[in-house]
Amino acid sequence: MSAIEFLLNGKAVSYPGDAGDRLLDALRSEYHCTSVKCGCREGECGACSVLLDGLLVNSCCIAMGSVYGSSVTTLEGYRKTQRFAVLDRAFAAVSAVQCGFCTPGMIMAAESILSSDPHPDEEKIRIGLSGNICRCTGYNAVVEAILDASEKGDGLW
Repeated sequence: MSAIEFLLNGKAVSYPGDAGDRLLDALRSEYHCTSVKCGCREGECGACSVLLDGLLVNSCCIAMGSVYGSSVTTLEGYRKTQRFAVLDRAFAAVSAVQCGFCTPGMIMAAESILSSDPHPDEEKIRIGLSGNICRCTGYNAVVEAILDASEKGDGLW
């Protein structure tokens, strides 16, 4: 079997494992991307959210074989961008982070929402976050943070 080549946070990598391995497991064990959390392993909680070729996906539901030739972005790569800086400040300003377990997935979902609509309304944001479970915040602060980031990051998305 040949290695599975793909881009991880903008760098070419080669995964030596099995094509049936979960992207979630490979990201955490092989590439030490610990922002990708294992919450449910069923695609229900969003804690393992990453961008796959720019689309938000649950990495626990993606087989490594399907990422061949693709681009995967985790929070480790995304946090080096101006867009992240705006979201980071917005989340902090409204205390949208509590325990932090869901935060990487929420940030990746926020990026996905703002990439598809730089000025979403509250309903679009809530729909965009619907695949991410948080037991701490009640979501209102997260929605407020994304609205704030949309305004303050005008032109970035």
